[in-house]
Amino acid sequence: MQRLYDFLRRHPTGVDSFGALMLLGFSMLWVTQDVTGPRQIVAAGVVLLLCLAIALRRRAPERMLVLTAVLGVVQLVADVEVNPADFAMLVVIYTVSAHGGPRWASRLALVGGVCAAPLAQARWPVENVSTPGMVFFTVVMTVPFVLAWVLGDSMRTRRAYFAQLEERARRLEREREAQSKVAVAAERARIARELHDVVAHNVSVMVVQADGAAYVLDNSPDLARQALETISGTGRQALAEMRRLLGILRTGEPEDSEDYVPQPDVQQIEDLVEQVRKAGLTVDFRVEGTPRPLPSGVELTAYRIVQEALTNTRKHGGPEAGASVRLVYFDDGLGLLVEDDGRGAAHELYEDGGADGHGHGLIGMRERVGMVGGTLDAGPRPGGGFRISALLPLKPST
Repeated sequence: MQRLYDFLRRHPTGVDSFGALMLLGFSMLWVTQDVTGPRQIVAAGVVLLLCLAIALRRRAPERMLVLTAVLGVVQLVADVEVNPADFAMLVVIYTVSAHGGPRWASRLALVGGVCAAPLAQARWPVENVSTPGMVFFTVVMTVPFVLAWVLGDSMRTRRAYFAQLEERARRLEREREAQSKVAVAAERARIARELHDVVAHNVSVMVVQADGAAYVLDNSPDLARQALETISGTGRQALAEMRRLLGILRTGEPEDSEDYVPQPDVQQIEDLVEQVRKAGLTVDFRVEGTPRPLPSGVELTAYRIVQEALTNTRKHGGPEAGASVRLVYFDDGLGLLVEDDGRGAAHELYEDGGADGHGHGLIGMRERVGMVGGTLDAGPRPGGGFRISALLPLKPST
């Protein structure tokens, strides 16, 4: 049944042509039995053209409406009485009303439908019927034409409504796809920042320790062994954090899996500073205010800012550089101040793509701070070195 329905929908002209042929057969019976003389030729022509209007009603509804109106006038003039082929008028009126074409066509269909029955009653009045009876009969004959127009107009309105719903659904689908792409891009950028911070910091510590171990290997085996232990511990930490980041990319794994490690927080900044000190960088670390739990996004942002700043100091500050880290707990936020007295990196690196030249250095810091609604100020110090200051609010800005 569904296949038949689909076939009929794909071939509307064929369906209309079949209906026109059926109507033509019944109408020709009327022509041969009830019409005589010269009028029979005119009646046959009118019937044939009315059936043609049904066959082509969907291809050219406005033209078929005009043709039907002209044929109605011909019937009145040539005295071709109402016959089965006049059913085509109802069909064409419905088609024009449902088609949603020009307004004049819809109005002409309504006016023609309303006038058809009164004109036919005036041209071929029913015998032996009183005037009220004739009026009643005329009204009854007008109702089908009006109903055909109303039904067609309702179908047109319904199709327009469903088309609007479908367009809205397509638009929402496009918006969802765009939002998904934005979310994926944001997640990729976040993971890229995380990977950069993890790799840049831990690998730089391992490189410094490896160089130190090679330098003192012959003269101070104990120091070399200590440096190798630092390399081993730093490598394990880097692997653990990278496993956590890669685990985010997997599907179907619970976030509380043992493969994950907790995200760094403010409490681990002291461990980070101690790790940097072991790598050979002098760091002064102080905490002001009363420490308290902070939102996870603020904690991670603070840790990554300090990590990136100390990594840049090791890269660009020179062998004699020292740094200081200040954490200040305010009532409404957390303040960070990281300074060093080294020679600093070229200013263009920070402006054109971050300290690594690939867009993940200072730019990554600004993105992190912006995501929690904070502010970041970074640049060379007047007396030499570099300074990074950030204020992270406890509530994101609206």
